[in-house]
Amino acid sequence: MTERTYHHGNLRVALLDRAWDVVDAAGADALSLRQLARDIGVSHGASARHFRDKQALLDALAVEGFQRLNSALAEAIAAPGSFADRFRSAGDSYVSFAVRHPSILRTMYTAKHHAAASPDLIEVSHVAMPALVTLVTAAQDAGELPQGSAEEAAVVAFAAVHGVATLATDDLLGGFPWQEATAATISSVWRGLVATGAPTHGR
Repeated sequence: MTERTYHHGNLRVALLDRAWDVVDAAGADALSLRQLARDIGVSHGASARHFRDKQALLDALAVEGFQRLNSALAEAIAAPGSFADRFRSAGDSYVSFAVRHPSILRTMYTAKHHAAASPDLIEVSHVAMPALVTLVTAAQDAGELPQGSAEEAAVVAFAAVHGVATLATDDLLGGFPWQEATAATISSVWRGLVATGAPTHGR
């Protein structure tokens, strides 16, 4: 195969795009820098100039994953409608991403907790929770939710939504549609917050 010519950041983007496809389809264990280089028609040395090893590539892939997820969540949170509607939309966006890209999501969290996780990865992985806290706080200020700890409410919401995402991606819903499980979970969390207020630490 004739080696292709890539300029500036194009090779890095090409490697990341191909890595996304491989991990999305077969998981992180299927990823190989040498194979990626062969797949896009460049030398292993050329790919190594962008990613020193597989872990560096996984780190960059995780950054890309969090950026895509954060973008989807931000769009949901900023959408028109009540705070309840936006809360549901954000939760649905998270589970939808998990169902579409289960191997990517696992890779994102594994890379985040790796000892060699980059500062960029740590930063981008912490974007979603403050955005959810801001949404809950705004709902409290608007009177849609009672006052309380917005931080704890956000943690409760994330735990519930991540839980249903895990059940869906691990095929543990017993045939119950993930869309219905997601809607029921998010509605239950919201009703609880409306009825009792956001949690108060130590209560």
